[in-house]
Amino acid sequence: MTLEITSPQNPRIKELMRLRERRGRQKQKRFMIDGLRELQRACDTDLIIDEVYFDVSLCDQTPQRETLTLLEIRGTTLIEVSQRVMQKISYGQQQPAMIAVAKTPAIGTLSDLAITSNTLIIVLEAVEKPGNLGAIVRTADAAGVQAVIFSAGTQDIFNPNAIRNSSGAIFHIPVIHTDHDKLQSWLSKNTFKTLATRVDGAINYTQADYTGRTAIIMGSEATGLSQNWDDRNSSAISIPMLGIGDSLNVSTSCAVICFEALRQRGHV
Repeated sequence: MTLEITSPQNPRIKELMRLRERRGRQKQKRFMIDGLRELQRACDTDLIIDEVYFDVSLCDQTPQRETLTLLEIRGTTLIEVSQRVMQKISYGQQQPAMIAVAKTPAIGTLSDLAITSNTLIIVLEAVEKPGNLGAIVRTADAAGVQAVIFSAGTQDIFNPNAIRNSSGAIFHIPVIHTDHDKLQSWLSKNTFKTLATRVDGAINYTQADYTGRTAIIMGSEATGLSQNWDDRNSSAISIPMLGIGDSLNVSTSCAVICFEALRQRGHV
C-alpha cells in the first residue's frame, strides 16, 4: 500500500518525529532507520519494517527502486512524502532518500549465544554514547566478533546515531544486555579468557593472548572500568600512549584491540 503526505503537520509525521527521542521509541516499541544502506542491511534480517517514508525525487536510481519494490512485496506501507516533509523528518543536516520505521526486536540473552572454542566477544561497561556504541558494533562486525554484551548502563542501541555509526551492522551482530553477576558466572562457566582494558594495565595489548574463548572488557572514557573487573577475574591490558593524552576514544581503542585479536587468529 502506498500513501502520500505533503504537510509536515500531518499527525502521522508528528508521531514519527517522536521516534527521534528515546521515550518515543520506548513507548511505541519502534525505531527509525535513516538511509538506504542501513535499510538494505535491515532487509537482510527478519526485522519487521512497518513503514518507509520516501522522497520520490531522490529515488530515481536502481538500488532505491529495488528496495522499495522489495518492501512493498513484504507488506511494508510505503509513504511518499514531499521535500518539505523529508527535510523535517531527516536527522541533522542529512536528507536521505528514505527513512524506515521498524518494530523494536527482543534483545538477546546470554543463553542465545552459540559459542565455539574460539569465540571472541566484547563486553561494554557503562558505555552509553550512541555514536560510540554504533562504531564499536561496526568494528565488532568487521573483526569477526561474535557478540557485543552490555553489562551496565542504559544503552540505547536503536538511537539513530548508533544505527548510522554501525552502518547497519547493529542488525547483524548479537547485542545482549545483562548484569555483571550473571555475565561473570557465564564467562567462568564457559572458561573465557577475560582481558580488561585499563589505562594502567600491566600487559601491552600486543602481548596479550587473544586466541581461544576471549572476552575483551571495555569501560567508559569518563570513568574507565569499575572494580568488578580486577585481577581476580581478568588480566589488565593497555594501549601505550606517547602523547599528552592518557587514553583513546573507546571505539578507537576497541578497533585497535579487535584487529590485534584478528591478526593473532590468523586473519590478517
